[in-house]
Amino acid sequence: MESTCLLFFSIVSIFFVAAHGLSETESLLKFKNSLVIGRANALESWNRRNPPCKWTGVLCDRGFVWGLRLENFEISGSIDIEALMGLKSLRSLSFINNKLRGPFPEFKKLVALKSLYLSNNQFDVEIPKDAFDGMGWLKKLHLENNNFSGEIPTSLVKSPKLLELRLDGNRFTGQIPEFTHQPHMLNLSNNALAGQIPNSLSTMDSKLFEGNKGLCGKPLDTKCTSSYSLTPAEPKSSPKKKSFKFLYIVAIAIAALAALLVIIGLIIFLYRRRAKRQPLLSAEPGPSSLQMRAGIQESERGQSSYHSQNRAAKKMIHTTKLSFLRDDKGKFELQDLLKASAEILGSGCFGASYKTLLSNGSVMVVKRFKHMNKEGIEEFQEHMKRLGRLNHENLLPIVAYYYKKEEKLFVSDFVANGSLAAHLHGHKSLGQPSLDWPTRLNIVKGVGRGLLYLNKNLPSLMAPHGHLKSSNVLLSEKFEPLLMDYGLIPMINEESAQELMVAYKSPEYLKQSRVTKKTDVWGLGVLILEILTGKLPESFPQIDKESEEDLASWVRSIFKGEWTQELFDQEMGKTSNCEAHILKLLRIGLSCCEVDVEKRLDIREAVEKIEDLMKEREQGDDDFYSTYASEADGRSSRGVSSEGINLS
Repeated sequence: MESTCLLFFSIVSIFFVAAHGLSETESLLKFKNSLVIGRANALESWNRRNPPCKWTGVLCDRGFVWGLRLENFEISGSIDIEALMGLKSLRSLSFINNKLRGPFPEFKKLVALKSLYLSNNQFDVEIPKDAFDGMGWLKKLHLENNNFSGEIPTSLVKSPKLLELRLDGNRFTGQIPEFTHQPHMLNLSNNALAGQIPNSLSTMDSKLFEGNKGLCGKPLDTKCTSSYSLTPAEPKSSPKKKSFKFLYIVAIAIAALAALLVIIGLIIFLYRRRAKRQPLLSAEPGPSSLQMRAGIQESERGQSSYHSQNRAAKKMIHTTKLSFLRDDKGKFELQDLLKASAEILGSGCFGASYKTLLSNGSVMVVKRFKHMNKEGIEEFQEHMKRLGRLNHENLLPIVAYYYKKEEKLFVSDFVANGSLAAHLHGHKSLGQPSLDWPTRLNIVKGVGRGLLYLNKNLPSLMAPHGHLKSSNVLLSEKFEPLLMDYGLIPMINEESAQELMVAYKSPEYLKQSRVTKKTDVWGLGVLILEILTGKLPESFPQIDKESEEDLASWVRSIFKGEWTQELFDQEMGKTSNCEAHILKLLRIGLSCCEVDVEKRLDIREAVEKIEDLMKEREQGDDDFYSTYASEADGRSSRGVSSEGINLS
C-alpha cells in the first residue's frame, strides 16, 4: 500500500512539473548554480532535504516563494533569469551588498516583480533603454552605489506604479527626464547628470540632486544659464531677419498680454460669483503643500438658499480650527498647515502621512484618517481628550486634531529616526547600520512599558493599542521606542477595523470572533519574534480562520529549545555570550503568542519577564549599552521622509 501511494505521488509530481515547468526547488537550485558565493556556507541550507521556505534568504507566502533576500553573501557570477521565471509567485528580489557585475540582467522577463534591490554591487554598464518594458507592477527599484552609466532608461520613466527609485552613487549622464508617474521617493545624487531639473521635482530636498555638477535650477542654488543648455545654438540670422523676428515677437507679446488680462478678469469674475455661493478651503493633495478639502458641499441637484449657505459658512469658521491636546507646543492654525510645504512620508491602511515645515520652523507630521465615522462628534472629541491626557516616555503624543465627518487629521511631532520597520527591513537602502542585540532588547522593553501604561490608563478598552506593528513603533534619536496609532478601535468603522487592524488578526478573533485583554499581548509577541528573526509577519499571511500558518508557528516549527542560527536575524551583529538571553526573549515572545488565551501571558507578566531579563543582562555585562544608541548624538540620522521607506 505504501509503495502504491509513493508511486501515485511520484506520477502526480511528474505531471505537475510537466504542466508548470520546473518545481520551485529545482528552479532555485538551478539559480544557485549560476552564482559564485564568496561567503562560505551562506546557502548551505539550499538542498533537497528541506523545503525552499526553510532556506536561507527565501521568503514565502502560503507555501510559495514570493521573495529572495540574498544580501551580504559576496555573490558574483550571473543572475539566471530563466531559472527565476520558474518561481511564479516571485515578487521581490534583493542582492544588496554583493559583487555582481557584467551585463544588466533581463529582469523585464519577471513581469510580476514589485521590488528589486541591487544596491552596493559592482555593475559598470549602461542599462538598456527597454530594460524595464512590461514591468507594470514594479514599485521599488534601488540601484544606488554601483557604476551604472548612460542615460536614465526611458522604460523606467514610463513605469506606471513606481514609488521608490534610488539611482544615487552611479555615473548616469544626460538630463533628468519628466517621469510619467513621479515616484514618492527619488534620489539622483552623485551622478553626472546635467541640465535643468524638471519643475515637477523642484520642491524636493536639494540633497537628492547634489553631486551632479551639470545640474541647475530649483531646488539647487545654481541658476540655469546658456552654458547649462544641452541643445545646440541656433545659427546666426541676417539683420533683416532679426528685425522682422523682433517685431513678430513684440506683436505676439502684446497679443498674449491682452489675452492674459481677459483671462484674469474672467477668473476674478468667476471667483467672486463662486465665493458668494460656496466658500471653500483649499483643494487636492499636491507635492508642495498639504491641501485638504473642507467646505460646504452643494446638494447633487439644486442649490441651497443664500441664507442657509451663509449660516453654513459661519458654522464652517468654527469647525475648521485645530483642537489642541497639548499646551507645551506653540499654537498654529489649520491654515498654517495648509500653506506649509509638505512631503509625503507614506500611505498606510487608514490614509497618507505628510511631513510639514511650519513658518515658525516646527516640523510636524499630519496623518489623514479615513474609515473613522463610527462615533459622532461629541463621542469623538471625548475620546480624543482621553488620548490627550496620556503621558508616557514610550508614547508618541497627539499634539492636535481636526474633525470633519468625512475624514480626520492627527498632528504629531516629526521623529527623524524613522520607524522600527525601516530599521529592521530597510536599513541598507537607507544607508544605516543594522540594530544590534542590546538595542533590540531595549526596544522590546520600551514597547512593553508603553503597552502596560495604555492598559492601566485605558481600562475600558479591550485592546488599548489594537494596532501594534513595527511600522507603528518610531525610534527616537537614542533609539527609544515611541508607540503611535494607539487607542483607535473605538473610532474606526467596524468593517474597516476587522479588515485592517492588527488586533483582528489575532487567533482569538480569527477562531472565536472576539478581542480580549490579552490581544495586545499577542501583538507584542509577534513584534518580539519579528525583532529577533528579522522576518516580516506579513510573509506568513493567514489564509482563513482555520489557518495555522503565521510567524509564531514558523518559529515553533524550527525552534527545538536550543540555539539555531538560521532562526535569528543575521544582521543582529555580534551575539557571542548573548545566546542564552536571546533564547529567553524568544521564549517570552512565544508565550505571548499562545493560541490559547488562558495560557497566554498577561501584559503585566510579560513586562515583568522582560524587565527581569534586562536586569540579568545588565548585571552580566557592564558593556550592555549599545554603541548604536550612544553614537546617536554624534551621527546624522536620516528619517523616512528624506530617503522614503513605505512598509505599510
